[in-house]
Amino acid sequence: MMSIRKFLTLNSLLPVLVIWGLCPAVSAVTVTKMPAGIAKDMRRLGFNSRGLSVFVQAVDARKPLLAVQDAVSRNPASVMKLVTTAAALDRLGPAYRWKTEVYSLGDIQDGTLLGNLYIKGYGDPYMVPEFFWKFLRDVLNTGVHDIQGDLVLDESYFDPKPEDPGGFDSRPLRSYNVSPKALLVNFQSMQFRFRPDRSNNTVHVTAFPHPTTVHIDNRLSLTRGRCGYWKNKIHIKVIPQGTGAIVRFSGRYAQSCAERGMYRVVTDAPSYLEGMFRKLWVEQGGRFKGNVRTGRVPADATLLHSGESQSLTELIRGINKFSNNVMTRQLLLTLGADVKSPPGTRAKGIAVIRQWLVENRIKGPLIMDNGAGLSRTSRISARQLGQILLLAYHKPYMAEFMSSLPINAVDGTMSHRLQASNLAGRMHIKTGSLDNVRSIAGYVMSRSGRRFVVVMLHNHRRANTYRGEQLQDALLQWVFKH
Repeated sequence: MMSIRKFLTLNSLLPVLVIWGLCPAVSAVTVTKMPAGIAKDMRRLGFNSRGLSVFVQAVDARKPLLAVQDAVSRNPASVMKLVTTAAALDRLGPAYRWKTEVYSLGDIQDGTLLGNLYIKGYGDPYMVPEFFWKFLRDVLNTGVHDIQGDLVLDESYFDPKPEDPGGFDSRPLRSYNVSPKALLVNFQSMQFRFRPDRSNNTVHVTAFPHPTTVHIDNRLSLTRGRCGYWKNKIHIKVIPQGTGAIVRFSGRYAQSCAERGMYRVVTDAPSYLEGMFRKLWVEQGGRFKGNVRTGRVPADATLLHSGESQSLTELIRGINKFSNNVMTRQLLLTLGADVKSPPGTRAKGIAVIRQWLVENRIKGPLIMDNGAGLSRTSRISARQLGQILLLAYHKPYMAEFMSSLPINAVDGTMSHRLQASNLAGRMHIKTGSLDNVRSIAGYVMSRSGRRFVVVMLHNHRRANTYRGEQLQDALLQWVFKH
């Protein structure tokens, strides 16, 4: 029989055994130089340590397993979205939803509104066509079918800084360059599809969605030969017309391309919404012949309908898995408006995130631009980003946050990474890529069952090449073996 003294001695040691013996997640020594195997891969791939930062730590350890130049400030590209979404989950809550409201000003008689209809947006990041269709259906169900006045769009909940849509990369028609708006439908984008017709030697051009304010002028020529870089052979010219635009396509399209599509932004947000409203309202039996303009909802207007978006938990999956810049920028201004005060601005959103970091004792050289990482000036250290990931893992919303990250060999921007390896499906990793920048950040389940936070920030002229991806994979393989 065990003596009382031995029993007490054993029990006094149990916490120590749990921490230092039975729990394998505590790192005794932090490695501050690149492990030999990874260093060899770096030399083979033509890289040195310049511009490279790495941070690796088990989620239940007290200090990093690997920390190489981890305090150096670097451009993170799209992994900056992890900072914005983690802070938003904590500050807004996983069940947060955006609203969009409809007001009337004037009497309603037998389904006819004798006055103006107002739509006020609160920054819904994901008002795609099917949701906007349902939103208008709900408005029709309030009993209003004929609008005798104007449609007034209230965008006052946000006050975004004026921007040149082509300022980042001289591509103003690209969807990822869209600025945040309190009232934004389908990211302000249209998908143009091109289908060759050999019988008529023509190229058919269609669009979805197709606002009534946008008209297509198709001057494409059908040619023979290889498809190749087909987008480079199509020239797009946007010609303003009234409140909308004419989109002229010219150039060549090869028969061998079959049917293909591209997303482009060819009009501003109010014009886009006007065209979508006119189209969907009439298609559902409504009538409207007035003008569309921006303005504020009057104090004496009557609320007709208030719609809600999907939850924040659902929407950050689109942000992180597919690296949606527009949604992230909407989220940053939402933080500013909701936590601080309307109107939401970039500065207010960043201030909310900085305060969140201070409260959680996370220090570092954070420089945020738009919260999405689509920036040449954004900076963060691998250590600071790693600490944010560790913080998020120990928060109540951990499951919601982790599930928003791409799973390698499964979905999102990691769907084709490490498919034929023993790492398949074991990582939740956000990727980032810009000219001269390649980054990864997220969680890796090792073969021993331990989960690690992994961050690699690489700023190098060849970082965003396939060799840069191979170097990332070498690090991930190293972590997996622990």
